[in-house]
Amino acid sequence: MAHYKAEQDDWLLVYLKYLLFVFNFFFWVGGAAIMAVGVWTLVEKSGYLSVLASSTFAASAYILIFAGALVMVTGFLGFCAIVREDRSCLSTYFCLLLAIFLVELVAGVLAHMYYQRLSDELKQHLTRTLAENYRQPGAADITTSVDRLQQDFKCCGSNSSADWQHSAYILSQEAEGRRVPDSCCKTVVARCGQRAHPSNIYKVEGGCVSKLEQFLADHLLLMGAVGIGVACLQICGMVLTCCLHRRLQLHFY
Repeated sequence: MAHYKAEQDDWLLVYLKYLLFVFNFFFWVGGAAIMAVGVWTLVEKSGYLSVLASSTFAASAYILIFAGALVMVTGFLGFCAIVREDRSCLSTYFCLLLAIFLVELVAGVLAHMYYQRLSDELKQHLTRTLAENYRQPGAADITTSVDRLQQDFKCCGSNSSADWQHSAYILSQEAEGRRVPDSCCKTVVARCGQRAHPSNIYKVEGGCVSKLEQFLADHLLLMGAVGIGVACLQICGMVLTCCLHRRLQLHFY
């Protein structure tokens, strides 16, 4: 009977190792996905970050990159712990899983808080940016961001093209009679902003605010979905790690 129980314990140990190995593979892939989403957000969409009042959106992306890199390192440690059947490595692996889970929780809370105030922030800050900072000395990054924003989203002005009537740039001699910046034009050519007709410039209901708000909401949703998916995997991983640690303890003692 004792021999049968020992043999049964060996089979349970093998099953737990294989289960944790499979989990660890998907966990490692999930880490790569988290880091890829964060890097893509910062590299491909960083041109829009200059027009945001706070750095919460960028901070969430940086947290995802950090968490993704930590996940990949932790995954490698997990593979070593499983192969070596080392309980101290498994304990470290469990602690790192818990730490990553808490980091992702913080990123999720930040993203949720930012989403709640997203609309008001965009309406207030973007309107002020267009009026006070566009084409002003020392604001080259903001000018580039606004021009890219209007061309990429095919929009003009914060809420409408009429917002540009209050812009310091449009009211200055530098505008050369433009009623809107050239980046509002459907086909950008020199001084095309002098003609603010719907056939020439983008006239979008809700302006750039509605477009940018939808863009950011979609990205926050993507970040949240990836984070929740990996967090669920982590809970399973922590349970399996505890089971394997306990089984190894019983096996050797």
